[in-house]
Amino acid sequence: MSFIVAVDGPSGTGKGTITQLVAKKWGFQYLDTGATYRCVTLKLIKEKIKLEDEEKIKKALSEINIEFDGDKVYLDGEEVTKKIREEEVNNLVSQVSHIQIVRNSMVELQRRMSEGKNVILDGRDIGTNVFPNAEVKIYLDASTEERAKRRYKQNKEKGIDISFEDVKKNIEFRDQNDKNSTVGPLKQAKDAIYIDTSNLSIKQVERKVNNIIRKKKKLVDSIENGYKMTPNTPIKKITRAFVKGLLNGLYHIAFRVKVNGVENFPKDEGFIICANHMNYLDAAGIVLCNKKKIRFIAKADLYRFGILSWLAHLFDIIPVKRGKSDLNSIKLCLKALKNKEVIGIFPEGTRKGMAKNVKIKNGAVFLAEKAKVKIVPVGIHGTFKPFSKVTFNYGKPIDIMALKSDDPNWLDNASKKVMDDIIMLTKKED
Repeated sequence: MSFIVAVDGPSGTGKGTITQLVAKKWGFQYLDTGATYRCVTLKLIKEKIKLEDEEKIKKALSEINIEFDGDKVYLDGEEVTKKIREEEVNNLVSQVSHIQIVRNSMVELQRRMSEGKNVILDGRDIGTNVFPNAEVKIYLDASTEERAKRRYKQNKEKGIDISFEDVKKNIEFRDQNDKNSTVGPLKQAKDAIYIDTSNLSIKQVERKVNNIIRKKKKLVDSIENGYKMTPNTPIKKITRAFVKGLLNGLYHIAFRVKVNGVENFPKDEGFIICANHMNYLDAAGIVLCNKKKIRFIAKADLYRFGILSWLAHLFDIIPVKRGKSDLNSIKLCLKALKNKEVIGIFPEGTRKGMAKNVKIKNGAVFLAEKAKVKIVPVGIHGTFKPFSKVTFNYGKPIDIMALKSDDPNWLDNASKKVMDDIIMLTKKED
């Protein structure tokens, strides 16, 4: 499990300083993405490669070796920590970073360096392009005057001789280039937290960033706990039976429940139940109104909330992170099916997906094919208004292996077949 912190913002906002301090505080690996572009720029300068010569740039990128050791940067085995901050590189790095093949190569490098690690990165498009699914996204900003003062002071401390006016002009030029670029432009991600550092000390900014990370890590840890299935002890079984009976009684009081077709359930084997998703209570109805233990797949955020997390652990709900290829969730599902358990999935992926014309998800068919199990469709109809009638119609099992073919679209075609059966069952007379 990796934890990615993306810090974006214009030059001179303190990104580098803050990310290094935060990395030390949390034990994260600090990856200075700006330094990777500076290394490429220095290599092009050394080898006298023109920015228009795409073939030579490609060759240079294929041969380049960039490494980080603490706060030191190495280019092709040579330490270049100071060299990449000198005026010659400063004047060219913005143009180099806007070359598409350079951008693609460095994004790939940054992702590779961060894989499976807790990493904090700073740049201009980390949260929007490099790691759009980063756990934490922060956008640091400050006035141009303040940023120029900071960069000038930083250069002086490093022994880099450049006037304040030149520093300011360079920052203004970079701002224009970075914000108007067609390649990884500088902009705030929609879900990034904005911090104006103009009138804040480094300590104050660091405190704000640490608080953001602390809250997010607590949230992520609570979600990750959902993947750790609690042992099925006798006490847990007794508690689950009691809670299930109690909630089942309340469910029948709230709704006039009718269940049809449970005789269609395969005997002595695992299988997947696929249903239309009408209401947040429909999954509960499938779980509570069946004698079989049914483990639903639900969004991982469910484990954020105390009572819901307790119930999810009690009923062994399998979490899944939406918008990602969740390997942990897939492994839990396949293990359950191998153990002849029953998994519940909503192919629509969201409530009232059919009405919203969403693309049917093929995850259920994928799992059924991998585990070589059948899918039982169920059509649910009812308003879920208090004391109204809610009906669950279970259909004949669908043998996914019989639908498998050499057609590259067979997963989608089979998923449509499952959804068509579900729709038919929603229209079945009581």
